[in-house]
Amino acid sequence: MGSKKHRGKTSLKTRLILAFVATSIIPIILLNLFSYYNTSGIVRDNVDELTQMNVLQTRASLDVWLDSYEDILFQIYMDDDIVELVKKINRQEDLSVSRNQLRRTLRGLFYTKEYVKCITVLTENGDMVFYDLLTGSMTQTSWLDDFSLDRSALYELISGDNNTHVISTEKAKTINAEENYLFHLGHRIIDYKNVNEQLGVVIVSVDEQLLKGVCSSNEKDANSFNFIVDAAGRLVSYRNNALVGEQIIDWSDDVQERQAAYGEFIAERNVFSGEYSSVIVVHDDKLNWDVVNVTNQNEVITRLKGQQKVMIVALGLSLGALVILIVVLIRSLSGSLHNLAAVMKQAGKGNLAARVTIDKKMPAEVETIANKFNTMLGELADSIDKEKEATKRQKDAEIAALEAQINPHFLYNTLDTINWMAIDRDAFEISNSIGALAAILRYGIDNSNSMVTVRQECDWLRQYLFLQQTRLKNTFECEVHVTPEAMDCPIHKLLLQPFVENSIIHGFDGVMRTHRLTVNIVLDGQMLDIIIFDNGKGIPAPAVDAMNKGIFEKTMEKNHIGMENAITRIHMYYEQAQVKIESEQGEFTRIHIRIPVIREAPPQPDLRPDGEAPPTEEAQLSVAL
Repeated sequence: MGSKKHRGKTSLKTRLILAFVATSIIPIILLNLFSYYNTSGIVRDNVDELTQMNVLQTRASLDVWLDSYEDILFQIYMDDDIVELVKKINRQEDLSVSRNQLRRTLRGLFYTKEYVKCITVLTENGDMVFYDLLTGSMTQTSWLDDFSLDRSALYELISGDNNTHVISTEKAKTINAEENYLFHLGHRIIDYKNVNEQLGVVIVSVDEQLLKGVCSSNEKDANSFNFIVDAAGRLVSYRNNALVGEQIIDWSDDVQERQAAYGEFIAERNVFSGEYSSVIVVHDDKLNWDVVNVTNQNEVITRLKGQQKVMIVALGLSLGALVILIVVLIRSLSGSLHNLAAVMKQAGKGNLAARVTIDKKMPAEVETIANKFNTMLGELADSIDKEKEATKRQKDAEIAALEAQINPHFLYNTLDTINWMAIDRDAFEISNSIGALAAILRYGIDNSNSMVTVRQECDWLRQYLFLQQTRLKNTFECEVHVTPEAMDCPIHKLLLQPFVENSIIHGFDGVMRTHRLTVNIVLDGQMLDIIIFDNGKGIPAPAVDAMNKGIFEKTMEKNHIGMENAITRIHMYYEQAQVKIESEQGEFTRIHIRIPVIREAPPQPDLRPDGEAPPTEEAQLSVAL
């Protein structure tokens, strides 16, 4: 019978071998086939990440360097002596002396920074005073005659505001067969005694070699270089000086489009051979320039291909050894599993005393299973005994639950009888209190974790406050304000009662002034804003800070336990709930609760014991006791 039962089925050993081949060998082969593409992608991502950091560092260095040259500009346009000399030139007062003094002052600033090539002052009346290190001339600058803007347009550009203007690189005059490229920093000259007076502008011309040095300072090798492009798409700095100042792209606010355009620019000029090049763009918001990095990844990809060939050879050798190892291991595993299955068969027939024998040849994994199985058999025997005991206790609990169902009805009926007894004796205040108490008990006992509307919760809160007023001889004033749009918002039952009770019982304790308690409920978008305020004795500041952090001091005082349970309950019901406690000792306590509005149809319990019609919406907007 046993042989017929297993006829046509493969053995565990065969299944394990097939499973191992399917789950290990085949995936390894497939993984190797695609590893080149995956690995190359990871490597390129890592290179791009490192390159991104390189470009960010270059941008930071660029800002630091230009800030240092902007300091020279600041020294000039805020210098009192220079301001007075410019004023004299504008007034044509001692013109020759003033111009010479200003030129000597500008000359003295050249030695503070290496790459400053010219400092030019354009005055309001159209005069120009400069010192040019390249030409050494007093009448001709190295850049202004061939500049793309004429002198008046340049003056209008810089003098129009109080900002520093960075003007992109353009080719200057060729001096001693050496081509020069300059970019410029300009600012309006300011007299701090009359900041609105137009005196002139100062322009510091800086050698483009500064930008080239910043771009190359973080380059790792010849397969990567940086360049700079301004907001007009023109090259500000590039390793080939002949292209500096040319427009290489049409500017776009989309950085992805600019990145693609830079890639096309590099590809058209065959900067790197091969197909694996990456372009990284980082925009400098201060200068409104793009810092662009181009990296040649062909060498990395070539190395990956060589490594892939080595992996294929190693894989073929390791697969042969792996198959042999699998057969040996599975033979040992299948024997241990056979012994384990025999004991399981005995246990299946009801022999819970059977145990798996542990031997040294058993693999560690099977030994773990055997130990767990032996433990499980022992626990199963204990569980059967416990189940018998639990069955008996369940029956006892069911009987107790049936008895408990009688108690609420008995309590309501008894309160109703007492209520009519009070009415017969014209004790209407007692009757109202009993009616309110019955409504409170019915509301609290009937599915206490269910959802109700804010209207229903406020109806119940009105009954509760009425009883507290009666119990405490009207020693406090209370107002409940609810906006109309918040009335029908769903809320969990009894969410506000612990905070209100804490104010009445503990907040007003020992306070001699008139006690006031207010509850405000407002719908703010998809959030319900609830503020509970009392002018009681307040809470010490350390305790407030601790409670706002979710830390509650371990104590048996009911107010601490009630506050902790109430706040915990709110966070259990609402993931986005916010509870903030504000208090000033001796003055007030304010509880601010924000909970999301959960749109579901809550039940509609009637809290009015006498069956009267519910009050109108307008009547419930503000309830004062």
